[in-house]
Amino acid sequence: MNELKDQVCSSWFAPVGSASDYPLLSKWVIYGELGNDNGGSSDEISPIYSLWATFIGLYIANYVVERSTGWALTHPLSVEEYEKMKKKQLKPEFLDMVPWYSGTSADLFKTVFDLLVSVTVFVGRFDMRMMQAAMNKDQEGAQHGDLLYDHLSEKEDLWFDFMADTGDGGNSSYSVARLLAQPHIRVTRDDSVFTLPRGDVLLIGGDLAYPNPSAFTYERRLFRPFEYALQPPPWYKKDHVAVNKPEVPSGVPELKQYDGPQCYIIPGNHDWFDGLNTFMRFICHKSWLGGWFMPQKKSYFALQLPKGWWVFGLDLALHCDIDVYQFKFFAELVKEQVGERDSVIIMTHEPNWLLDWYFNNVSGKNVKHLICDYLKGRCKLRIAGDMHHYMRHSYVPSDGPVYVQHLLVNGCGGAFLHPTHVFSNFRKFYGTTYESKAAYPSFEDSSRIALGNILKFRKKNWQFDFIGGIVYFVLVFSMFPQCELNHILREDSFSGHLRSFFGTVWNAFMYVLEHSYVSFAGALLLLIVAITFVPSKLSRKKRAMIGVLHVSAHLAAALILMLLLELGVETCIQHKLLATSGYHTLYQWYRSVESEHFPDPTGLRARIEQWTFGLYPACIKYLMSAFDIPEVMAVTRSNICKNGMQSLSRGGAVIYYASVFLYFWVFSTPVVSLVLGSYLYICVNWLHLHFDEAFSSLRIANYKAFTRFHINHDGDLEVYTLAVDKVPKEWELDPDWDGELKQPQQLSHLRRFPSKWRAASAHQDPLNTVKIIDHFVIQQTDKPDLGASNRSVTC
Repeated sequence: MNELKDQVCSSWFAPVGSASDYPLLSKWVIYGELGNDNGGSSDEISPIYSLWATFIGLYIANYVVERSTGWALTHPLSVEEYEKMKKKQLKPEFLDMVPWYSGTSADLFKTVFDLLVSVTVFVGRFDMRMMQAAMNKDQEGAQHGDLLYDHLSEKEDLWFDFMADTGDGGNSSYSVARLLAQPHIRVTRDDSVFTLPRGDVLLIGGDLAYPNPSAFTYERRLFRPFEYALQPPPWYKKDHVAVNKPEVPSGVPELKQYDGPQCYIIPGNHDWFDGLNTFMRFICHKSWLGGWFMPQKKSYFALQLPKGWWVFGLDLALHCDIDVYQFKFFAELVKEQVGERDSVIIMTHEPNWLLDWYFNNVSGKNVKHLICDYLKGRCKLRIAGDMHHYMRHSYVPSDGPVYVQHLLVNGCGGAFLHPTHVFSNFRKFYGTTYESKAAYPSFEDSSRIALGNILKFRKKNWQFDFIGGIVYFVLVFSMFPQCELNHILREDSFSGHLRSFFGTVWNAFMYVLEHSYVSFAGALLLLIVAITFVPSKLSRKKRAMIGVLHVSAHLAAALILMLLLELGVETCIQHKLLATSGYHTLYQWYRSVESEHFPDPTGLRARIEQWTFGLYPACIKYLMSAFDIPEVMAVTRSNICKNGMQSLSRGGAVIYYASVFLYFWVFSTPVVSLVLGSYLYICVNWLHLHFDEAFSSLRIANYKAFTRFHINHDGDLEVYTLAVDKVPKEWELDPDWDGELKQPQQLSHLRRFPSKWRAASAHQDPLNTVKIIDHFVIQQTDKPDLGASNRSVTC
């Protein structure tokens, strides 16, 4: 046994040699020798090597102790690092804008799935609004306790706010919520200073969270920004379910006596993607949105306001219309309680006056019936969201009937921006002529912003690379390899090179059409998708033309990239830079460098190879081959061109196409984004198509707004729309909020500084940058001429 031990120790743990056995660098690192004229050697270990060994030992010991006891053998954080970590913790946890063109987002795939289920299962088969009507205890008569709220009708005046389409990026949603939460806002316009108190009521016009309704999106994209802006009461519990609304705070006998801000919400199309399930859980069965009290029990409602004003909050679902039970409630309410000289504000999610004009469609027939045949001119204003911009159209006085005086769209509550210039030619609705009074952003700015699709599409949507690169590779899959390229390289002039190059591209295109299966199938599928992608407002012929041009641009770009890649590989092969010594060129270079600079006089590497049964050099060899993609691609390409594709095994073909895909994917991703971005820019600015797709790609968080209304003592409705051009990206704890004295049970709306975060840069804070972009007044006594009251009018 002792002899075996001595043999193992002498052979396996033999000394590694003296400094003379190693080159200059190795000798200096291990033994501290820079040179030795007499050829002598030193037996002393270098201090550098000792330090290196010590550090390695300390690192291993630290790792073991940290993992076993949770205690790290490191010095405490410096003051600077501690302050930096503290600032990082004192920042809001906001989500970014939704990446609508992400090829890897599970949320987007879930959104598509939910939409398909909602359209195929719920639309026309099951409607949550009917379920709400069935659950209503009192369905007879107009006085529905679950639908009508009249506790504000006796006030002398009233301020209330409207916003829509929040719950996208945290920065933009919080910017609007911060403005809504302030006790008052002071703004200057045309040398006049306006002090606008906080609204007693907040109306939200749907689309509460993107891209789909879920507990996560509602909590993180809707509730969190509003709770930061105006905190819920101290007794609020996140998981509490309100089963007996309205659950007014303790000490308040009834809703009429509650003097805090309240919130009423209608659902949008995104809230209906799950059949309204999440909306019912988080809106109809909860009592607080931040510091705003929610008495609402159903997805639609009527508010009786002071001075004869009403708000009808309609739920259009995915039908773009109200259901028969909803129509019955509002029709009876109009006949029995709305006075002849009262004024009504209709709130819907979708602005069907714009969308019907744009898509050349007719929707909302029940809504039209309610306005034209029941309200008969008492609808002074229609407000909606869905379009993420601000536009107001007012009627042009004429001899014809006027059923709605003003049409207002404000979907700037937090979602990405929509263009305004696409809708600049809107004029007619219900037979009445309207003119544009305000647009935000302006038509000129909107057109200019669209240019970002060319310059910023890939920067904003880098995750789209995953899909775009795969699509381009499928389009040219059958074109690899291109073996006959010498005719391009042999040309003497630049024009000759170009002529031969594009001639080869054309030949490749014809090959795709005549002989390829994979590439032709990919191109055909892409063509179908492109034609379907074109808005249905156009005729089939125009949609087909636009789709063919779009796919042709992508196919031409993919073929050009394929040929450039093949020319690059061919040039390297001809100049002996690739395919000179098989698949393992990199490993052979490594062995030559290893033998030159790291000799092995004791044969340690040979013994390791023997002990590992050859796995040690084999793993390194094939691992280096896997990383030497250009060599693998060049060698395989040469074999295919010499012996044909049939000479490759199935595994060899997989390796070759995988190698080609990696390089082609890197080259193609910037181009596919450029082509798609250019297509969107041309469509939205020249053809006024793809307004949703062209601006969702930009994910613009700026240009946010909400509308503040005031019913004054005379009964007139003053309308102010406030906006912020640029949304802050960095926030910090507001010292005024942090330093304000807090009472134990104090409601947050009573505080002077209700919002927790302010912009890190004071000049970017919404409170300092907010401005009035539109201001007008609707007179309570305005009664447009409806013509003879007995004649039949078609609207």
